[in-house]
Amino acid sequence: MPVVLPEVKGSFRFGREEHLKKGSEIREVFKKGKRIGCRGAKLFVLENGLSRNRICFTFSRGFAGAVKRNRARRLGREAYRMLKHRLGQGYDLVLLVYPETEDAAGLADRSGQLRYLFAKAGLTRPQ
Repeated sequence: MPVVLPEVKGSFRFGREEHLKKGSEIREVFKKGKRIGCRGAKLFVLENGLSRNRICFTFSRGFAGAVKRNRARRLGREAYRMLKHRLGQGYDLVLLVYPETEDAAGLADRSGQLRYLFAKAGLTRPQ
């Protein structure tokens, strides 16, 4: 079932500046960030003082093989790319993904997880 989002003007690009890359910054988000969880994923959120969000996708220990990790990462990036225009800015985000369950295997499921986590964290802007 395809994910249908409303028509929005602007870029859906997911550029390098939106990636959280440094290990020290990722550890800080894990250590000091607010934690929000749902089945299959946990979101860590920390204000960054920038005019944009930065995000990192990471996986729990024992998360299958490289092929499944890469697929889960691609799904997470695509879901974030389609939802990022709905979010407030100025946060570092780390999405910790747990081993896939049967009900969280596709883009629609990952988008639903992210929508839930972002809403629960208070990151979504009013439309």
